[in-house]
Amino acid sequence: MARFIRGAFAGAAAGALGTLAMDLVWYRRYRSGGGTQPFIPWETSEGTDGYEHAAAPARTAKAVADMLGIDLPDSSARTVNNVVHWITGIGWGKAHGIASTVLGTTTPLLGPLTGVAAWSTSYAVLPRLGVYEPIGAYDRDVLKQDLTAHLVYGSVMGIAYRLLSSSD
Repeated sequence: MARFIRGAFAGAAAGALGTLAMDLVWYRRYRSGGGTQPFIPWETSEGTDGYEHAAAPARTAKAVADMLGIDLPDSSARTVNNVVHWITGIGWGKAHGIASTVLGTTTPLLGPLTGVAAWSTSYAVLPRLGVYEPIGAYDRDVLKQDLTAHLVYGSVMGIAYRLLSSSD
């Protein structure tokens, strides 16, 4: 049992590092496209003042809250977006850590597979919540940009997990 707990904690930490790496990819793309906001305000969704135009994590939380009859005020969109975004990245890292423990391996190659799983799950689940369009509605470039960002997430997360769990 202790192995699974250590795997989950190492995976959570690795997931946080992977999330940061993915966000740095998106931020570089944002700046290359003419964006001017500094990293921290961009990263923390500064300027998000409601759910209608918020990023997918906030809209996902809003859709789930609405299904549960919970009212999330527009003023919570920025905070909710950040919490859900980071919890999602950390959660996929925990899943990676537990899977690595079950499989008995710390190979970083599992990281990109975790990134692909996170990416594909988004396109399977979020259209059902009204957050994304069905995957066929997106052009190849949009899907490629999203997939490559998730591959960076998974790769960094997989390497970080290997390093963090190497003391076991």
